[in-house]
Formats: sequence, C-alpha cells, structure tokens
Amino acid sequence: MAAVIGAISTLSLRNGLIERLDSQVRAAANRVEFRRHGDVPEQTLEVVPNEDEADNGTRSTPPDHHDHSVPKGLDAVGQRAGTLTAVIAGEQAGGSTPATSRAITAGYIRDDGTYRALSAAEVSSLLDLKDTGKPVSVRIDSLGVYRVLVEHDSRTGDKVITGLSMEEDNDLVRGQILFLGLIALAGAAIAAFSGRALVRSSLAPLERVACTAQRVASLPLDRGEVSIDERVDDADLATSQEVSQVGGALNTLLGHVDSALAARQRSETQVRQFVADASHELRTPLASIRGYTELIRRGSGEREHPGGTGAPGGASQAAGPLGLSEEASYALDRVHSESLRMTALVEDLLLLARLDSGRPVAREEVDLVGILVDAVADARAAGPDHEWSLDLAILNPPEGMSEDEAEDFEPTPAIVEGEEARLRQVIVNLLANARVHTPAGTRVTTTLERDGKRLVIRVADNGPGIEESMRDRIFVRFARGDASRERSTGSTGLGMSIALAIVASHGGALTVETSTEEADHGTVFTVELPAADVE
Repeated sequence: MAAVIGAISTLSLRNGLIERLDSQVRAAANRVEFRRHGDVPEQTLEVVPNEDEADNGTRSTPPDHHDHSVPKGLDAVGQRAGTLTAVIAGEQAGGSTPATSRAITAGYIRDDGTYRALSAAEVSSLLDLKDTGKPVSVRIDSLGVYRVLVEHDSRTGDKVITGLSMEEDNDLVRGQILFLGLIALAGAAIAAFSGRALVRSSLAPLERVACTAQRVASLPLDRGEVSIDERVDDADLATSQEVSQVGGALNTLLGHVDSALAARQRSETQVRQFVADASHELRTPLASIRGYTELIRRGSGEREHPGGTGAPGGASQAAGPLGLSEEASYALDRVHSESLRMTALVEDLLLLARLDSGRPVAREEVDLVGILVDAVADARAAGPDHEWSLDLAILNPPEGMSEDEAEDFEPTPAIVEGEEARLRQVIVNLLANARVHTPAGTRVTTTLERDGKRLVIRVADNGPGIEESMRDRIFVRFARGDASRERSTGSTGLGMSIALAIVASHGGALTVETSTEEADHGTVFTVELPAADVE
C-alpha cells in the first residue's frame, strides 16, 4: 500500500512539474516573439563561443552553412538560466526545405547568465521536431533533457524553438523517489522489528507451553515410579484464547497420563509383590520335596526279595533304594532334579523382585580381580572343550614406562562398592552364557580394564554370534534363544535380565555387541562399574 501511495504521489508530482514547466516554456516563447518583433527593448549580449569550436578571435561560418550566432529573442527580459532558443530561417510551416539551405541560429543561457551558442551536434536534435503546438521532451547532447515548444513566426515564417531545462524538475522527482524509498525502507525495518517483537511477545506463552511438553517428554516414563508434576502455568493460560486452548488440553493430557502411570505403577507393584510372596511361599515346599527325595535316594542298601517257590526260577529280583523299582528310582531322580531347577527359578524370581523394588544393595569393597580369577577357573572346569583366557590388563604397567619404573609400579586395586555375591553372579552368568550358546573349541576371553573412574569388564567369544531376531530381546525376561518348549539346557531365560538388573543396581551399565558375519563373528558383553575411591 505504501509503495502504491508513493508511486501515485511521485507521478502526481512529475505531472505537476511538467505542467508548470510547459506554462513556463510558453511564457518564454512569448518573450522570444516579442523581442524578435521589437516590442521590448534590446539587451547587450555577451556571447561565449562554443567550447567545441576553435577560438581564434574570428567566427567564420562552418561548412554546414549554419549560422551559430546567438538568436534574437534569447536576450529578452525575464529569460532565466537554462533557456534555449533556436531559429531556423526560411522554413515554412509544413515545408520540407533541405537542411543545407536553412540558416540556423541557436543558443542557451548558462547558469552564470552568459550566452552560449549550440554546436552542430546539439542542434541536430532539434531539426526534426514538428510544430504540434504542445511542448515535448527532447534530449540534447551535453545539455540533458529539455522541454521545448516548436512554433512558426507568423511574420517571418521562421521556425522558432524555445525550451527550458528539465534537470531541476528531474532532480526534484529523483529526490522524491529517493526520499520515498528511504521512508519505505525505514518503515519496512520498523515494521519488521515491531512485528518480530510483537510476534515473539505473543508467542512467548506458547513457547513456554512447548518447553513444558519437552520437559515431560524427557522424563523416563517407561519404568519405575513416575509422577508428572509439570503443568502449564495459569498466567500463560490467561494470555490468549489460543494458548488457553492448547495449554488446557496439554494439562488435561498430562493429568490423564499421570493417572495412567500411577495405575501402572500400582499394578506393577502388585505383580512384584505377588511374585515375591509366591516365590517365598514356594521355597518351603520345594525344600521339603528336595529333602525327602535326597533322603529316599540315600536309603540304606537294597532290599532283596526272598527266592523260593514264589519267585520264578528261584532267582532274587533286584530293587532300587528302599526297595523301589528302576522306574520308580528314575522318577525319583527326575523329581529331585526338577525340584532343584524350580528352586533356582524361585530364587531368581525373588532376586528380581527385590531388585525391582529398589532395595539398596549392600555396600562393601569388592575386588573384581579375585572374582574374575575364580569365575574363569570355574568356567574352565565346567567347559573343558572351550578355550578360556583371562587378561588382567589393569595390573600391567602403562606403556612407555621404563624398566625401573615398571619394577616399582603398583597397580591401583580394582575395587568397586557393592555385593560380592551379586557381582560374582553377573560374571558367572556371562561366562555360562558363552559356554552354553557357543560350540566346542570357541575361545572366550575375559578382560579387566580401567577407563577413567570406571572399571570395564569384557567377556568376548568368537562364536557364531547372536541372531538378529534375538538381539533386541536378549535382556528381556524369559527370553530364550531356543523358542521351543524343551528345557534340555535348563535355561529359564532370566540370566541376562538378572545380570542387567544387578549391574544397574550398582550404578553401572551392561551392553552387548555381536556379529554373525563369517569374517568377523562373535559376541562381546561389556560391564561398566564405577570404581571405588581407594586410599
């Protein structure tokens, strides 16, 4: 809109200036006519030769026969600087007299009030102008744009051309355009800054609503007891109707989510409590079953059935413990083994229930070196068909140390704070996992390193790796690599989930990297634990 108004005002100014200049041109033409017919007194003319012509003290007629003396009438009283007058003698109105037979006198008034004759090049711009009775615009070499009026003298029949320079008016129009442009730029800048400030001010409450949503999104809502206390402030809700609608909807949503999380937490608590209670209650009958089966198996001797006529062939029939048959003895062994497996499952469930409840672990100094030495030795005895190695790089002197320094080097003990039995269970589970799920001849390497304030344990094997379908479920409870219902390996699918829960309760992390590619297959479990401050 501002541009349209500026353009209209500029065009109006230009048209007004042209109309004013046209009236001034007609007035100057009238003064030229009065002066040419002697109706006004003469003035002494101070003629300045054209700089384009040689100034040798004489003024000869140029080869084109044009008379370059200042025309009569240019010196009329009232003519202003920049006025131009040209007289073409011998041309009648509507005639076509050749240029070589026409006598031309032309000149203009300079800014200092002196007169100067026009050059041939400057006059050439005026020769083809027609008598239209209206001023027209024409560009003259070295003089710029002029507004000229072409008339024929009714007494002499000469063509008289009178003009005024348009430079002042054009400068005024250019100044107007520049001024309007600056005003437009300033207005646009002010509008931009004002609009930006206004938009930011109006969007500030909405940004705070977005920040509230981001803070809620960053909360760990997938586990544990979570309460969402974040809400949009009432002050922001009162800023505008839009913010009130969005903020109110967000507050309602957060309220529903908070209620759902509380319900989920109550349900999980009840489930954990049920598992803990059920597992605890199962321990007593399982202990009784295991005890009685062991008592039966340790029965004193074998009872012999007497021979005689009642036994075929007079032979005695062998019986199992306490006189049980072979089938009954086998069934008793199966009852005993299953009771042991079920007892281990109950103990695992009790452990997970305690860890899920967030009970703090016992805090004592635990030496990881001793745990790794014992665990690898036990794994070597349980799996002699595997290659077991232990790399305690943490005990070696750093690289670049001299022999004397290496002899005096005393490694920092690999001590963590926690429960030794639980940490030992983690290492045993990882080594057992490598033994059970890799073929004979697999190399299993256990390393212990220090990484800043954390101790890092790695259990790496060059086995076939973990299938992609199992990688995302390896730490899920009751997840098994074998999807069948057969329990030939005795696995409950809780080993990795228990290891993860124990490491997490000690403030550490348990991760796995695996590959099934032929060129680089294998699996690496990494346990990171915070090192204890040791004097």
